[in-house]
Amino acid sequence: MTEPRNAYGWFTRSVERYGDTRVALEVAGHSLTYRGLGALAEGYAAQILARTGPAPRRIGLLAGRTPSAYAGYLAILRAGATVVPLNPEHPASRTASIVDAAGLDLVLTDTPGAAAGLGVTELPLDPASAPDVPPADASAVPDPGPEAVAYVIFTSGSTGAPKGVPVLHRNLSAYLTSMAERYDVGPDSRMSAAFDLTFDGSVHDLFVAWAAGATLVVPSAAQLLSPVATVNNLRLTHWFSVPSLISFAERLGTLKPGSMPTLRWSVFGGEALPLRSARAWSAAAPGSTIEVLYGPTELTVSCTAYRLPDDPADWPATPNGTTPIGRCHPGTEYLILDEDDLPADTGELLVRGPQRFPGYLDPADDAGRFHPPVPGDGEGKQAGADHWYRTGDRVALRDGVLVHLGRTDHQIKVRGHRIEPGEVAAVLRELTGVREAYVLAVPDVHGTPELHAAVSGGDCDPQKLFAELADRLPPYLRPRRISVLDSLPLNANGKIDHRALLTELSPAR
Repeated sequence: MTEPRNAYGWFTRSVERYGDTRVALEVAGHSLTYRGLGALAEGYAAQILARTGPAPRRIGLLAGRTPSAYAGYLAILRAGATVVPLNPEHPASRTASIVDAAGLDLVLTDTPGAAAGLGVTELPLDPASAPDVPPADASAVPDPGPEAVAYVIFTSGSTGAPKGVPVLHRNLSAYLTSMAERYDVGPDSRMSAAFDLTFDGSVHDLFVAWAAGATLVVPSAAQLLSPVATVNNLRLTHWFSVPSLISFAERLGTLKPGSMPTLRWSVFGGEALPLRSARAWSAAAPGSTIEVLYGPTELTVSCTAYRLPDDPADWPATPNGTTPIGRCHPGTEYLILDEDDLPADTGELLVRGPQRFPGYLDPADDAGRFHPPVPGDGEGKQAGADHWYRTGDRVALRDGVLVHLGRTDHQIKVRGHRIEPGEVAAVLRELTGVREAYVLAVPDVHGTPELHAAVSGGDCDPQKLFAELADRLPPYLRPRRISVLDSLPLNANGKIDHRALLTELSPAR
């Protein structure tokens, strides 16, 4: 069967197959069939084209967990434009910087007035009025080809500015070709939408479900904090989230043996999955197969997978107690380089293949991120299709599978969000009274990483700093704790002593 040429094509194929016989989207008790969601998207697409003309380029989506948000995502693709998700909970200043960097033509929002002050035209999404707009203009727009950009996700940048990661339609199609049938998803499946649209895990949620005619079930933010109740109340068959949500269930005391009987598949990604947590989840969902996905945004959601054996007695032991990240998806290649950029069994993971993005929105961000196919050949040039992407992740090849060992740089992951501590420290140093600032991930008493900051200065008040950060950074980039020190410890080389700070900031065991 010929695969769709673009992301919207994966959805419309299911519209043609299932029409009004299957539910495509369920949000807060409201359901839309495939035909109904398609009609809503077509109506929104017509509204977009009425505002932008026949060739929109990039369109922002400033919306939360509402039917309009998901229909709006599809509408932008239907209009032939690139989706740029924006988070309504992020500070306006950060959203404005993304709007400026992306060069948006329009911002769709499910809350009228939400885009005020962003310097771009706003289009409020109204489910009641969208179907009244004739979709003729939308139907006249040619489908974007495989080389067009499907979406741009902005990730944390070490310079203090978010980096735009454009992902092509062919990148996403390569991913879906590998993943759409991997989890036995079909019209009777009910798949979780745990990830916000600004997180690329949401792309898996949307299109793996819609490619197979499944129902995408959207929990509220509050429901996600009670995973077991959410799985049962929403009758989910497929779960995909960051492993941190397992910790929430454990703290609530709800992760009991056999407590999630409806689950058939449990997929985790965005950060390492501790084997201890996997065992607890497996016992609670004994009918569910557990798989780990790994991959940076630049490689289209995930590039490797590891499926845990059905019998926990057969699970592997790893040096850091986390589940392996496994083997590459079909068509994707990997290379491991040591500190001297020589092939090795332990070192930095490099990946290339049809899922690899073409390069950052700002070409200046490409520096140092691509490795030529032949060392020394093509250094400093634009990355070709056969160049390797340097993930910055340290891995080891053990028993034929990859095991994640951490980062080669200072980048960290907290609750699935990829964070450059330097970005947070740069903002802290701009605040009143701060002389020095250093940010790191510190495990809490449950072993879950939390973002902590150490600052020094003559007039540092943590409460005031927290208040100022609320206007500068989104919640996931704000430190959970700010410690004020007379000075930050230094090592023998005169650099801030990361290990000493980690010891000082770690909670008593």
